[in-house]
Amino acid sequence: MAATIRDVAQASGVHVSTVSRTFSAPHLVNPETRNRVLAVAEDLGYRPNRAARALTTGRTHNIGLIVADIANPFFPPLIKAAQAHARARDYHVFVADTDEDPQVEEELIQTLTKQVDGVLLCSPRLSNRAIERLHADVPFVVVNRRVKGMPTILMDVGHGARLAIEHMTGLGHRRIALVSGPSGSWTSGEMRAAATAMEGVDLVILGPNAPTEQGGLAVAADVIASGATGVLAYNDLVAIGLIEGLYERGVRVPDDVSVVGVDDIVSGRLNRPKLTTVAMPTAAAGRMAVDLLLQSVGDSATPTLATLETSLVVRESTGEVRQ
Repeated sequence: MAATIRDVAQASGVHVSTVSRTFSAPHLVNPETRNRVLAVAEDLGYRPNRAARALTTGRTHNIGLIVADIANPFFPPLIKAAQAHARARDYHVFVADTDEDPQVEEELIQTLTKQVDGVLLCSPRLSNRAIERLHADVPFVVVNRRVKGMPTILMDVGHGARLAIEHMTGLGHRRIALVSGPSGSWTSGEMRAAATAMEGVDLVILGPNAPTEQGGLAVAADVIASGATGVLAYNDLVAIGLIEGLYERGVRVPDDVSVVGVDDIVSGRLNRPKLTTVAMPTAAAGRMAVDLLLQSVGDSATPTLATLETSLVVRESTGEVRQ
């Protein structure tokens, strides 16, 4: 017969409730006791019944993680970090992709509500009002979007945008194009606010644009027509597409136009020229989001706002302005 929780408790010399806590809330158990219980459970082949535990505790030990576009290289490091961090805390992560569609996002949240203990919303496209309404049914942590009264992880893209523009003005660029992202994007709004507040910059804003390489290709003609010698793109995918579109029109990067992306994805490092970019701490955001959500599920956290620092990585796509 399969080993039971009572078998593990008897063999470990602890109460049944201690065995239960070892699997449901390991951080509450003394490390020495926890390790002994886990070793005995492994020897006996004991596996906790997650469904039964959910009925008893009201917890599924599942987390929903919803992203705007799983094909965007920005998200996989965040997803992998969140999954590993959750797994170490005996939680499983269900990943879902909205394809940048707020209606799909709302449907996914409603579908996951009864199956998870909470949801990580990463770069959501829903309005703040809709997020607040849906939050009544399930705990949220929001990543890359500020929603009042909700645990939030922000990557300081506004600071990154300032660093990028200061870098380009230091190279002599004065007319700079901001190639923005999709309508309703918090990141795009932060970049715009930071750029428009900077002095000594002749700023032109182009957008909204799709947050993809195709979006960058499509805006290339507008960048040339704007007369900008420096460009800050919404993300690295847009920047890579833009560089390709400029080359197709005989405009060289960085000889004729300097381009800066945002995210520091792997393909930006492999592109030619290698992309100057604003590095975003996506893995750290994934881990911190899991911690905040589990605190929220445990009713031990008040709404928290955490802002993670961004940095500029200078490579080959920026250079001095041509005289």
